[in-house]
Amino acid sequence: MPHPFHLAYHVTDLDEARAFYGDVLQCTEGRSTETWVDFDFFGHQLSLHLGEPFATADTGKVGDHMVPMPHLGLVLPLEDWQVVRGRLERAGVDWVLAPSVRFEGEPGEQWTMFFRDPSGNPIELKGFARMEQVFAV
Repeated sequence: MPHPFHLAYHVTDLDEARAFYGDVLQCTEGRSTETWVDFDFFGHQLSLHLGEPFATADTGKVGDHMVPMPHLGLVLPLEDWQVVRGRLERAGVDWVLAPSVRFEGEPGEQWTMFFRDPSGNPIELKGFARMEQVFAV
């Protein structure tokens, strides 16, 4: 991955954010102050700042489901996706869209799951058995 992204958004409680991103997702914590904390979000820099989370609406059509827009999304190799899925299940995360497969047997076959962090920020994780299929048509 030659160019990791940086994304900054609001959370309502840094201790809850640390527990979720650090303990549940097992992202490594980086720099922080009393008003923000950085995480290594699977190789990307995620900066969580105290404040009011952005507004979302269930306007994104995913198969037969409407999902929150905007949302943070990440693509993982399927094996890694399954590990994170297990962590989320053990933590009792409420699913926006429970883990499921899309485009089964087609180009771009992927597993997906939608959930929210403790501040309500929506996150989608996709898992690909073949990473070269991420941009398949």
